[in-house]
Amino acid sequence: MIASIPNTTRPARWPHNDDVIIVGGGLAGLFCALKLAPIPVTVLSAAPIGEGSSSVWAQGGIAAAVSEGDSVEAHVADTLKAGAGIVDEEIATLMSSHAADRILDLLEVGVPFDKDLEGKLLLSREAAHSTHRIVRVSGDRAGAAIMEALKRRVLGTRSIRLVSGYQAESLHMGEGHVVGVIARRRSDENRLSEAVLFPARTVVLASGGVGHLYKVTTNPSEANGDGMAMAARAGAMIADPEFVQFHPTALDVDKDPAPLATEALRGHGAYLIDRDGKRFMLEEHEDAELAPRDIVARAIHRQVISGNGAFLDCREAVGKHFARDFPTVHGYAVDADLDPMTDPLPVVPAAHYHMGGVLTDARGRTSLDGLWAAGEVTSTGAHGANRLASNSLLEAVVFASCVAEDINGQLHASNIVKWPEYDGEDLLPDQVQPSEDVDLLRKTMSLYVGVERNAEGLKEALQVFVDLEKKAVSQSFVNQLTVAKMIAVAAWLRQESRGGHYRMDFPNSEANWQHRTFINLRQVDEAIADILAPSSLSTPAQKSKKRV
Repeated sequence: MIASIPNTTRPARWPHNDDVIIVGGGLAGLFCALKLAPIPVTVLSAAPIGEGSSSVWAQGGIAAAVSEGDSVEAHVADTLKAGAGIVDEEIATLMSSHAADRILDLLEVGVPFDKDLEGKLLLSREAAHSTHRIVRVSGDRAGAAIMEALKRRVLGTRSIRLVSGYQAESLHMGEGHVVGVIARRRSDENRLSEAVLFPARTVVLASGGVGHLYKVTTNPSEANGDGMAMAARAGAMIADPEFVQFHPTALDVDKDPAPLATEALRGHGAYLIDRDGKRFMLEEHEDAELAPRDIVARAIHRQVISGNGAFLDCREAVGKHFARDFPTVHGYAVDADLDPMTDPLPVVPAAHYHMGGVLTDARGRTSLDGLWAAGEVTSTGAHGANRLASNSLLEAVVFASCVAEDINGQLHASNIVKWPEYDGEDLLPDQVQPSEDVDLLRKTMSLYVGVERNAEGLKEALQVFVDLEKKAVSQSFVNQLTVAKMIAVAAWLRQESRGGHYRMDFPNSEANWQHRTFINLRQVDEAIADILAPSSLSTPAQKSKKRV
């Protein structure tokens, strides 16, 4: 229960009534806006458009079966295998079968994908892919190049209104459906000020993931789960929140966010060693450094906590061509006074991608009328328990396009929406949550809800979250706690290990858990009350047999 705040506020009203508001200025949001043209769209984002999204920092590229020796079926098979038994095969097939068309879309927008002398796309291979199918830009600049091209096109599209500097906090509901977004404007000092209601006929969440809830992450600060929390608090169904992917090789150079050492380096032949130069992945998996990410992440995690350290050795595989082939990682290394041509790079697992999120169908519809979603804020079922490398950018563009197509069909009808006045609860004031509270949340997530979990740690984490909730003075912090609770409860309930969810007290995958998780906020709060009850010493299975 959130503490009672005496100085609550009510939002001002945005002067426009929009058919479509897209929350988020990353890849999914901008691509959806372009696909909706010429329908008028407002893109709402906290950071300047094209910044503050994980898409900008994506290094590997986009997975697509576009070579002569590859196929949609092979791409789907690799996705199913990586997803550890709970991928929605129909969704994965839809995503893979649309990949080639979306690559063509991006080429048309002006994305300079790498090509050979004959003009054919150059393809690389990443972990858990059976062949070379990663479409890249300058080795490791795919995300930045895609976003730069999209931004240029969006800025030249008259139907798209860009409104940056607003942090979305809540969905506005009217008669059972979503009719707007409540956001707060950021001041020049990066403080949040007045709340504003943005009325809309249709809302699309494209607000990104949850990585910054963790102390060590590759995600920007904007990736704090706001979108997922907004939907959950409005009553939306959430799917698979326990499945968080930790990128195995973030550079351990004391930066927040942690710079990413792309998986393409390992695909290029770089390997992992301990402090003594021993390759430890050879004993962990038959694919060694190219094993699924969760396996590599846990192996590195154990090396780091044991004191043996973990290092990515690129000297032989990449060598003198490092700066040319992987300029982004080379820049990160140089900034940390490391020379990747002579120095093994220290690495550590970092929260990187959330397979869970707002439940959506093949058209991007959520369980709330008037609300669509695309990108990392969603859980489409395409990734299962463990995302296949470079499927994230693909999922974003494929389902952003599906959302746009579905909304286009919906908006052919006459607009009969009566724009309601705001009659919701008063909002928390524009206060800044003390930094020590945010730090405690992030440290708790990394310590107890991170690469390895157990019942005792998850219970400890939930107690911390409940205590912090009583001190909340910021709606954004309430949102962060909402998502943290959902991840921790789902992790508590799933008594097995699968993909990105690893329980030290239940290290094996179990057949009776080979299904997705579907849960809402009411169920989460009920579970927390049960878990934290004074007499609660039993396991989740003993407390609840019901499937979530």
